[in-house]
Amino acid sequence: MQTTYPRFSVSAVSRLAPTLLTIFALAAGAATLSASAQTPPPNSSPAPALSGDAERDQRFARWISDFSNSARAAGISEATLQSAFDNIRFIPRVVELDSAQPEFTRAVWDYLDSAVSAQRIVRGQDMLLQARPAVDAAAARYGVPAETLAAIWGMESNYGSNTGDIPTIDALATLAFEGRREAWARTQLLAALKILQNRDVERAQLVGSWAGAMGQTQFLPTNFLAYAVDADGDGRRDIWGSLPDVMASTANFLAKAGWQAGQPWGLEVRLPPGFDYALADAEVRRPASAWTDLGVKSMDGAPLPALADSAILLPAGARGPAFLVGPNFRTVLRYNNSTSYALAIGLLAQGLAGGPAVQAAWPRDLQPLSRSQLLALQTALNSRGFDSGTPDGTMGPATRRGIRLYQRSVGLPADGYPTLELLQRMQ
Repeated sequence: MQTTYPRFSVSAVSRLAPTLLTIFALAAGAATLSASAQTPPPNSSPAPALSGDAERDQRFARWISDFSNSARAAGISEATLQSAFDNIRFIPRVVELDSAQPEFTRAVWDYLDSAVSAQRIVRGQDMLLQARPAVDAAAARYGVPAETLAAIWGMESNYGSNTGDIPTIDALATLAFEGRREAWARTQLLAALKILQNRDVERAQLVGSWAGAMGQTQFLPTNFLAYAVDADGDGRRDIWGSLPDVMASTANFLAKAGWQAGQPWGLEVRLPPGFDYALADAEVRRPASAWTDLGVKSMDGAPLPALADSAILLPAGARGPAFLVGPNFRTVLRYNNSTSYALAIGLLAQGLAGGPAVQAAWPRDLQPLSRSQLLALQTALNSRGFDSGTPDGTMGPATRRGIRLYQRSVGLPADGYPTLELLQRMQ
């Protein structure tokens, strides 16, 4: 059975705030009240208490009214507010998804198996042929390779086939009202209202993911305002239906984020025997020539590309493949701050261009730590004096440093990679 949610008019909420209790009693299924029945006679039974959903909807309506006042002060017109909020609805599923903290993490090789599958590469090559005029125009204008743009297109929406269907205004209002990320969601919601006010898209077409990302390459509203481009010249920035706008907007984002034209994202490399794995750190950056001097080589023996500020990446620790990554890899992290994501974009772009897949074997026998196991590892590290920051079950630079310090103390390769064996050893 399809569940429907009450819709609220911001203008009505503003005018009828004193009678919200009556309105939401009706929404909860109370009998229709006549004008005389709105004030019960002395001997009548008290009005039934509001249900949990009705009470929440009442608070949501008040929140929308209050936010509308802030939006007016920020320059949002009454017409835009009515368009955005006259049929606003609270979406419980958005809160559920936002609150979900998966206990088990996904191994990088499992992620890449899906993200850079042979099927996605073949489909991407076909879609790239179909979209060539738009992609090539954006690549030439902004200096970002066509294959990189196509890789982001493929990762974010499966080449435009899955852009999301949740109303962006409703999703962001729900997140802001719920409060876990209120400040962030309020900023994004105000940006979404500005998009409506600019007439780039109509309310019905302003849809995307549950978290507010929109269009074929999933821009947040603030990024849309900052980077979206009207490349087809129709007066609107349409990242939902116009491929020229989609590709130009994505390329503009990367260019403004620091993409360096003519440089690769990175490449798979071989590390020499006795390599100091503590050097495999995002903060240890050197020219490619310095890595060559240490014995780092490309997989085919060709000279390393002239990457400045390059780093060694070991996404699966010392037993897995190694990559030399440069400034453009870090630029992709600006799009999505996930090492696995940035690596997937680089490898997918490489595959779309006919390049090789990862050649070294992944350590598929290793089991990624769950959040609770990583929390236990962080706690154990701290208790032994290897500072890993505040235990939170999330891998970060502090935890990696703590692991390296412990590994070094017991004569293990200091790759900073958390494993079940490491946890058991510490316990």
